[in-house]
Amino acid sequence: MIVGAAIVADGRVLACERAAPAEVAGMWEFPGGKVDPGESEVAALIRECEEELAVDVEVGDRVGDDIPLAGRDYVLKVYLARLRGDRRPQALEHSDLRWLAADELLTVPWLPADAPIVAALPPHLAV
Repeated sequence: MIVGAAIVADGRVLACERAAPAEVAGMWEFPGGKVDPGESEVAALIRECEEELAVDVEVGDRVGDDIPLAGRDYVLKVYLARLRGDRRPQALEHSDLRWLAADELLTVPWLPADAPIVAALPPHLAV
């Protein structure tokens, strides 16, 4: 299981540019990662956001459907999230971070697995 966070603040969602591996470097994704054995999806997402962005998040509802990942025995599940506390995201494992409004979502090249989530996001970005 892979979990991702659509972190929303002020009508914008956080997008993260992949630094590696080379075949996906420069493409954009939602932060997140693998759920460890015995770990809940929510706990994994909180851990991953701390590791990748140095932020604490509050995890909300799912957004979009389960997305089977091509060539892997994993399913991606993305949850809405919001920042907790006053720390701001840092690009610890990514090349760049951007906050995108609904009309800016298609200005970056998303990883194919994240594209269905991008399509489901606009109603969640209305302010």
